[in-house]
Order: sequence, then C-alpha cells, then structure tokens
Amino acid sequence: MPKVPPSQKPADVPAVAPSPDTGPLPASYEAGLQELEQLVTELESGQLPLDKLLGSYQRGAALLAFCRDRLQAVEDQIKVLDAGSLKAWAAE
Repeated sequence: MPKVPPSQKPADVPAVAPSPDTGPLPASYEAGLQELEQLVTELESGQLPLDKLLGSYQRGAALLAFCRDRLQAVEDQIKVLDAGSLKAWAAE
C-alpha cells in the first residue's frame, strides 16, 4: 500500500460540517420506522449523490435515535405497569 504524504492525510481533508437541522421528528414510532426503512433502501442503492448521501445518513441517525428513544419509553412504562418485572406473554 502506498504511503500518503503528510499533506494529504485524511485529517488534513476539510470535513463537511454536520447539519444541526435534520428536519422535524416524525409524529409516531411507526412513521419514523417507515421513513428510516426508506432511507436505508436509498442508501443501499448506491445511487445517491455524495451531498444527498451525507444528508440522508444524518437524517437516518436522527430517526434511529428517535425510534430507540420511543421504544425505551414504552419499555420503561411496561416495567412500571408490571411492578418492575416483565412477565412472559402466554398465548391463550
């Protein structure tokens, strides 16, 4: 593998600043999950221009955090309702 001259190291390449505004959060977990799935499909297609790719990745990261937070909130509520211990679900 060829050596990279010090002037061309990745640290010397200007980074694109992440956008603090990734758009509004979805109204529900289901809406966030659906949008996240669409973004993943677009990202995996390999057809996005570089600038759109970065924006889509940032939006996906925000949606992932949103969905994880919603799931955690529901899990916490279930634990409270079950007096701190989750019960195994039994099909009737």
